[in-house]
Amino acid sequence: MGERHDYEAGDTWMQGYRARPGTPNGTVLLVIPAFMGLRDFEMAQCDRFAELGYEVLGVDYFGDGWTTTDPEEASAAMGKLDDDRETLLVRTRAALAEARGWGGRVGAMGFCFGGKAVLDLARAGELDAAVSMHGIYDKPPFETQAMPPVLLCHGWNDPLAKPADFEAMTEELEANSPDWHALCFGQTGHAFTNPANPGNGETMGYVERSAERTRSAVEAFLAGQLT
Repeated sequence: MGERHDYEAGDTWMQGYRARPGTPNGTVLLVIPAFMGLRDFEMAQCDRFAELGYEVLGVDYFGDGWTTTDPEEASAAMGKLDDDRETLLVRTRAALAEARGWGGRVGAMGFCFGGKAVLDLARAGELDAAVSMHGIYDKPPFETQAMPPVLLCHGWNDPLAKPADFEAMTEELEANSPDWHALCFGQTGHAFTNPANPGNGETMGYVERSAERTRSAVEAFLAGQLT
């Protein structure tokens, strides 16, 4: 359904993925990928939400459309951006600016490192709705602004976002978001939404029941906040 879509973030060329709805609902959605970049899984999510009526932009935060299947290579690339959250924010803001002209209210959903990127956009006072799926919760080096409605979908056994991290995130939301809620899934770890990540089923990898519950909750949340 979709196609590659070029845009710019300062002097960096970005190659995202645009999916257009057959019957637009007048709203826009950013889909921000996990740490390997914009892959088939995330592009399929773009297509799925376009079928629901959203104008959708799959976000490139590495630049040049970079992606990989090598976890070590991905970790190194992610680490550079994680150490420079301001640049990460510049690049996600560029995607947001690119998409704003396509419709009215704008939401964003992100997976893993993309969940962190979504929360940073929300902390910067951007967006009309934000969804983090097995995201990472540490705060960026800038002050949190008034945040939009936020949905967290969280695996309780996630080794990258432990219960204390989750508690700190919810305290931040309580102080800054007028409408937030969280779904916590037991016997579920990190990266639980993607069937291509089998993991070990306890601390890492796909959990079908949690993924299906997340899918339904995200659709309902975005419809309620954006349409």
